[in-house]
Amino acid sequence: MKLFQKLFKQTFIYGLATVLPRMLSFLLVPLYTAVMAPGLYGEVSLIFVWFAIFNVILAFGMETAFFRFYSKEANKESVLSTSLLSVGSSTLIFLIAAFAMRESLANLLNIELRYIGYFILILCLDAFVIIPFAKLRAEEQPGVYAIIKIANVCTNIGFNLFFLLVLPKLALSDTEGIWNALYVPDYEVSYILISNLTASAITLLILSPNYFRLKRGFDTALFKRMLRYSLPVMIAGIAFTINEVFDKYLLTELLPPEIAKSEMGTYAACYRLTMFMTLFATAFRLGIEPFFFSHSQSDNPKKAYAQITNYFVVLGSVILLMVVVFADVLKVLFIRDEAYWEAMAIVPIVLLANFCLGIYHNLSVWYKVTDRTRFGAIISAVGAALTIAINFMFIPLYGYQASAWATLAAYGTMMLLSYALGRKYYPIPYNLRKISFYMGLSIAFSAISYYGFNNNLYLGLGLLLVFLGILYRMEKEVLLKLLLGK
Repeated sequence: MKLFQKLFKQTFIYGLATVLPRMLSFLLVPLYTAVMAPGLYGEVSLIFVWFAIFNVILAFGMETAFFRFYSKEANKESVLSTSLLSVGSSTLIFLIAAFAMRESLANLLNIELRYIGYFILILCLDAFVIIPFAKLRAEEQPGVYAIIKIANVCTNIGFNLFFLLVLPKLALSDTEGIWNALYVPDYEVSYILISNLTASAITLLILSPNYFRLKRGFDTALFKRMLRYSLPVMIAGIAFTINEVFDKYLLTELLPPEIAKSEMGTYAACYRLTMFMTLFATAFRLGIEPFFFSHSQSDNPKKAYAQITNYFVVLGSVILLMVVVFADVLKVLFIRDEAYWEAMAIVPIVLLANFCLGIYHNLSVWYKVTDRTRFGAIISAVGAALTIAINFMFIPLYGYQASAWATLAAYGTMMLLSYALGRKYYPIPYNLRKISFYMGLSIAFSAISYYGFNNNLYLGLGLLLVFLGILYRMEKEVLLKLLLGK
């Protein structure tokens, strides 16, 4: 049990490092939806779609490969230096090539040319810190990791608030002064990107000593072995990112041009309300990924992996029901403009989709610890194919509703495929009865509350209390052991 206490302690700190910054970032949603119409918010969302995809390409799976080789290689300094130099040099090559072809890149991505320079620089700055952040996680320094992550987002939010709220007011009150000279009307998208760029530059500055303290050079033989491991991870990452964000791009391409970005902006804003599940799953993954590798050779690791998945499903079921019950409260708090609310029906669907994704990440332990990462690529590719196919077929008919259902179909299929393949190659004794019970009960209560009773808050609270009561009665001993260390 002490092993799990340590894991949950690290997951909690990683949660702070992930959830708190993104919660702070989540607070920008009311700001963005207040100062920008859905169409302009759609423009920003499209840029961030491409951020997500290119981040995976520039990392080329080396983060996961770093964890794997750092945990099993005797010469850890060689793993660190090889990882840093490979990601750093490839990022420099991309930087030079992207600026040389920036007009073509802008046309290809449907991003306005005036934004493409910011886009390239932010991508590269973020790529340079991938391995330094991975090193902090591998060395179990979640506190330092959290401080740097939180500082990054606080800087980003601070500049966003200044550029979008403070500067316009200063310019109006000082029409002949310096503030008016600095302020540019209708410059919201550029101000958002400048804020991101500043935060990324400061983060790289903090972590840059990693590049100047290398004790080893580039190990070509080691790099080849790491690359064989990492490339399937990259393919899986690209496919996964397509599942996560590509629907927003397809909305801008498959809907009529006069409504495309407005519809996408509406969808993207309501999609953000599912962030609570995404943040929980991400924090959990950050905590368990090093754990998977470091305990793969311990006594009975499969039992530990099964217990971790049980805990995830229990907590995820609570979060699913809570967000559904309070959905109408959250939309008032975080999406101030009622023009965005028309897409609220996608929230329960996407919440469940991200719950399935979190379970998939837990189930994926089998192909990571057995070095069968090609299966991760295949599973993610199947999910991406479903995402693209369903969106292409049904967006013209059903708009963003099709995108929400496509997300659920993709993540649900990935979860089931990973479980089925895992049973063959690395069977883990999951408690399917418990997992099915909590997940099924949470989904049933959510559907009753949201669709059966039009999301009546009082009925939803009653169902939530019933669920929590059942959970406490069935898991009391485990909860006490985790909390009290017994």
